[in-house]
Amino acid sequence: MSGKVMKTDPGMRRKTNPSFLRKAAEAKVCIHKKAVRPEGLVRIVKGDGFAKAALDGEIEALPGMALSRGERVILDFGDHYVGYLSIKLSASGSHQDAPAFLRLKFAEIPQELLEDSESYDGWISRGWIQEEFLHIDSLGGWVSLPRRYSFRYLEVLVLDTSEKFKVCIEDAVLEAVSSASLEPRALTYLPPALQRIDRIALATLRDCMQEVFEDGPKRDRRLWLGDLRLAAKTNYLTFGDTELVKRCLYLFAGSTRDDGKIAACLFTEPEPECDDTFLWDYSLFFISVLHDYYMETGDEETLHDLWPSAYRQLETALEDMEDGVLKESPEVITAFIDWKEGLDREGASQGVWIYVLRQASALASITGLPGQADWIKGLLDEALRKARDVFWDGSLCYFVSRPSGKASKITQAWMVLSDAVTGEDARSLMLRTVDDESLLGVMTPYAYHTLVEALLHASTGPEDLLRKKALDMILSYWGRMAEFGADTFWESFDPEDPYASPYGNMQVNSFCHAWSCTPSWLLREYFPANQASRPPSKPRCSL
Repeated sequence: MSGKVMKTDPGMRRKTNPSFLRKAAEAKVCIHKKAVRPEGLVRIVKGDGFAKAALDGEIEALPGMALSRGERVILDFGDHYVGYLSIKLSASGSHQDAPAFLRLKFAEIPQELLEDSESYDGWISRGWIQEEFLHIDSLGGWVSLPRRYSFRYLEVLVLDTSEKFKVCIEDAVLEAVSSASLEPRALTYLPPALQRIDRIALATLRDCMQEVFEDGPKRDRRLWLGDLRLAAKTNYLTFGDTELVKRCLYLFAGSTRDDGKIAACLFTEPEPECDDTFLWDYSLFFISVLHDYYMETGDEETLHDLWPSAYRQLETALEDMEDGVLKESPEVITAFIDWKEGLDREGASQGVWIYVLRQASALASITGLPGQADWIKGLLDEALRKARDVFWDGSLCYFVSRPSGKASKITQAWMVLSDAVTGEDARSLMLRTVDDESLLGVMTPYAYHTLVEALLHASTGPEDLLRKKALDMILSYWGRMAEFGADTFWESFDPEDPYASPYGNMQVNSFCHAWSCTPSWLLREYFPANQASRPPSKPRCSL
């Protein structure tokens, strides 16, 4: 990642809306629980790419297993879960004459168990590394850990005992938690590889669905607007929990900066409070989440409650714009878009602006407030002109960004998704984009989703080459994570460098992340069981 940091306002004053926070609390969100016990003992095998877990014994060997100083065991719970651990311990040998000193290390993927937390050198807190150090004065019963964990593998390491006794692991149980209740239908009509991707994507969303849509149950365990937009869309076609989306909307509108601007993310404990991080595109995506929620539910009360908050995001967005275009700082990330090194974000941001203005225009026409729809239409007309006049490079046949004048794949994708370019122009643009290695690529599943959705948005029908390329991208990206053994999809993944981290060290990467769940939406939205066929048209370069 570059040296740029996200835009923050540490001296900001916050404003709360008690009515909205009360409605958020009243949303019917139920946490479902189930007990899960480990299925086997494993060892971690270092191979190409990420490490893998190899079966090392049946779980029947667990009761009474005695561990001396320096010995360890790794328990495999069989799948990725989020929840609370209890472990039953006892002592063997002579009477326990000293505290037992244990380290419990929780891992979403096997590679985490090979990493030494003492060597961590990333730029965010090492407190996110999931490990606990326990002193147990008297072995003999259950030890329940109060903190919630996100993991599949649990390593129990005996750091010390005395010479007289050993630590015995009698049992372990995880109380897995999620607010997802339904079991979405399997996409049995798709090839096995895509069915596998769908199952992993569903598990990703399930484990991120807690009391809010957490961006990652390991890290950051809070509500981010960019993740919410994608998780909510996927949820509508899978778990169908509209109340959870409603709760998140009211939480964001219920805690804002004093001028009404909505922060990029929200803390929910001990009380709801907006962060001091502000991302231009994320604040605007409050409009998108509200638009999609209303189109899914027809909930007019929520729309009328929250439309003023949504409208306010358009007004505050203009503060970071000049002459109809976002002003990007060389030092600060004003709009997120992607973590890709070297990305100029202004061109893609123009696509986001047009995309959100279209949704705002639709909501304004429903709310019927005088003057607002006309004002939004004026902004949209200007934004479309700027897209062509400022960002389109006819000699390259691409949209470029200022100040570099370079073209990126994510800029083309957002211009197509926003319908800044349509029809055959959009289709030919995406055909060139997907195969042109001279364009700056993308890094995160968040940005890969945008690229895949743009391919599908521009396609003309089931037989269109763009649809094949979209499926190829799903298979080569999310499918590659599956080949590495992913049980849930990751926050960041580079197929050429699976150890890559936007934070300087993979130990704090989130390996279950809400913005990565979207294959389950893409496959259901664009590849239903029955599809009509239209012939593809030929690519061309024009605008």
